Amino acid sequence: QVRLAERGGGSAQAGGSLSLSCVASFPTECKYDMSWLRQVPGKEREWVAGIGSDGNSRFSDSVDGRFTISQDATKNTAILQMNSLKPEDSAMYYCQITRTTNSPRSCPVRAWGEGTQVTVSS
Repeated sequence: QVRLAERGGGSAQAGGSLSLSCVASFPTECKYDMSWLRQVPGKEREWVAGIGSDGNSRFSDSVDGRFTISQDATKNTAILQMNSLKPEDSAMYYCQITRTTNSPRSCPVRAWGEGTQVTVSS
């Protein structure tokens, strides 16, 4: 069974920093890439950053250079460090895991957490 728990978030002033963590639990034979997405009411969910099981990371243009993503040695926890925050970063942030191509097909393909709110004031 796959479970995700997001922590962190909250409020910050523009220019400040916040950190989000996502702890995932899944069968040991499964491998997942981990991503963060965000959504504001009335808009589609937006992909923000991701880190592969190989450690490679990618970022959307809107956060590149301001956000970093890291993963612990167990590959079960991903941390999104958000710096130089802007009011437009305000959103509900969701952790997502996606099964890698070398995982058994018995592993769930994708899962999301319940989200954590980030609010940035100007």
